[in-house]
Amino acid sequence: MLSLVGERIGFLMLNLMLLGSYGLYAQECPSAISLQSASSPLMIDTGISYYIDETKDADFESIRVEHFQRKVNKGVLNFGFTQSKVWLKFCLSNKSLRTDFFLLLQQPSLDSVILYAVDETGEVLIDSLGKYKTFYERFVRAPDYIFPLTLDSGTEREIYIKISSNDQLQIPLFVGSEEAILQKLSNKNLIFGLYAGAVLIMMLYNFFVSVSTRDNSYVFYILYIFSVGLTQALFQGYAFMYFWPNSAFMAGFSSIFVPFFSGLMTIAFIKSFLHTKFYAPKWDLGVNVIVILYFAALLIGIFDIYYGAIVLQVIASLGSIYILFLANYIRKLGYRPAIFFLVAFTVFFVSVILFVLRNFNVIPYNTFTSYILEIGSILEISLLSFALADRINFYRKEKEASQAHALKVSKENERIISEQNVLLETEVAKRTADLEKTNEHLNNAMQNLKQAQAHLVESEKLASLGMLTAGIAHEINNPINFVTSNVGPLKRDVAFLLETIEFFEKTALSSSDIQDKMEKISQYKEELEFDYLKEEIQSLLSGIQEGAVRTAEIVRSLRVFSRVDEDDLKLANLNDCIESTLVVLNSMIKDKIIVEKNYGELPYVECFPGKLNQVFLNLITNSVHAIEQKFSASYGGKLLLHTRADETYTYITIKDNGGGISDDVRDKIFEPFFTTKEIGEGTGLGLAIVLQIISKHHGKITVNSEEGEGCEFLIKIPIAHPNSSHVDDY
Repeated sequence: MLSLVGERIGFLMLNLMLLGSYGLYAQECPSAISLQSASSPLMIDTGISYYIDETKDADFESIRVEHFQRKVNKGVLNFGFTQSKVWLKFCLSNKSLRTDFFLLLQQPSLDSVILYAVDETGEVLIDSLGKYKTFYERFVRAPDYIFPLTLDSGTEREIYIKISSNDQLQIPLFVGSEEAILQKLSNKNLIFGLYAGAVLIMMLYNFFVSVSTRDNSYVFYILYIFSVGLTQALFQGYAFMYFWPNSAFMAGFSSIFVPFFSGLMTIAFIKSFLHTKFYAPKWDLGVNVIVILYFAALLIGIFDIYYGAIVLQVIASLGSIYILFLANYIRKLGYRPAIFFLVAFTVFFVSVILFVLRNFNVIPYNTFTSYILEIGSILEISLLSFALADRINFYRKEKEASQAHALKVSKENERIISEQNVLLETEVAKRTADLEKTNEHLNNAMQNLKQAQAHLVESEKLASLGMLTAGIAHEINNPINFVTSNVGPLKRDVAFLLETIEFFEKTALSSSDIQDKMEKISQYKEELEFDYLKEEIQSLLSGIQEGAVRTAEIVRSLRVFSRVDEDDLKLANLNDCIESTLVVLNSMIKDKIIVEKNYGELPYVECFPGKLNQVFLNLITNSVHAIEQKFSASYGGKLLLHTRADETYTYITIKDNGGGISDDVRDKIFEPFFTTKEIGEGTGLGLAIVLQIISKHHGKITVNSEEGEGCEFLIKIPIAHPNSSHVDDY
């Protein structure tokens, strides 16, 4: 490293300006900063003077004769936002035996830093750094500005530094040995490395969670974490160091682009996480206004970085207060995640306040306060991750409760079936004994067996209908809730309209002149937000209409599906029958199974529509169960429904990509009481009933299946029933 210092000094000597006239202004250092051999850098917070060059045109020769203002209080120099050039002046006195030192300016966001080192002879050594020079031109490749200084033991040197920046101008200066400065830099790299590692871990963790849960909130959260980490990397100088070291354009405009991107990602995550459009639609408009303001600030920043940075910070500050208010409003509505959000954002807000207090020297500049934003952001990210995890726990508890309920129902069904099996075995044993006595007892036993089978068939029908009750209630409840939720606001708005009519009537009948009446009416409409009221009423009526139409569609589908026990032949469109069955099974299919419909043009078929509905119900239900067994809770299930017709027959295909049927089982699936399910999960009569109904229609059903590849049922129904004499429209 010492050899590198020598090379750097040699390079700087090529730029050495022997300003003879400067010697005229050489003067003794009144209060030089003493350099001792120390293991830690010395912070320059005393013995320093400054001059504000508002003209921004002063050169070094003219600056030396200006009156510099002495810094009297301790702490880091802070000039806020200024477009002026700032000159610093101080003296260094080497009281140690070493000659090589480093000067550290720990503020990476400065645009330009030029150092002038004047020795006793008046010679000036100039070194220049800044964001508009490539990163690889730096002698020490570090995120902060580091200048090498050579100072003989027992001598003094006068230092001038010219600084300009479009961001906040805060100047923490340190001087020390090469080892001390590099150790400080190493500590900074270690701390930020830990921070960056934590950010990366949180991004990967939430990425895997988003893949498993398929929740869009995690995608926005990952982008939000990335934007927060990128912002902190920008503040600490690592963005320029690693992302655009050779781009002067990005070095200059990153203070606009990165906060703009971070603000948009924050708002996108907040809208998704808090569901602002659902819980607070009016206040959500304010969030959209903040987005518009961010774009306006971006345009300002493109033309003027200085004012753009100020506008962005103002918008971010006001937006943070607005978001805290909005989160508290949603919390009062009972939305639990808003509590976690408030805690996380409050922690980060406190860190921002401490950061501002440090910038104004209210609290000291030290290692803790220099990384307060990183500490606050990592705490915020962690707390928000807990909030998202809490939602997973909530969903898991719901699933466990549902599974417990399903297990309870399954055990109850198992008990009932077991009791029925015991009764059936007793009956069969009794009838077997009677067979040995008389043929009459045999006939009675056969009759009783047929009655028991008929009873089980009816039980199968009722069990199917009972299984669908929850789905039907869910399908109807959604549009009904949509209607009822709009009735209250509509009544309120109608009351406002009635009050408006009454006000207009009183105003019209008053003795005031027309101009005064018009002003009163205009003022009243403005206070009432009359235009918004009309839009809201129209929106509420549209919502009620949509809910009513959806309810009517569901009821029509249920009417088509409900005629299970009718024994009269009717003309029916089998496409409509299949659609009504899908409506009934909608809650079972949900969105994890892709239903592909390929309906052909079908003529009206002479059939028993209710019984064919039961056929479609049993076959589609079996397909859904097969898909769920194969794919569990993941996606990937497909259900294909295909219909076509020729002059004599209609053909229906129901195909799934579930687990399929093995060869030894396929020949038995239509046998009564045969089932591959566990005890209590099925009676074994579903496909037997299907075969019976198809036979009653003089049709045919075949099955194609390969184990592990899915199952396909092919149904052929004659268009004209052989036994038809009079057929009603269905």
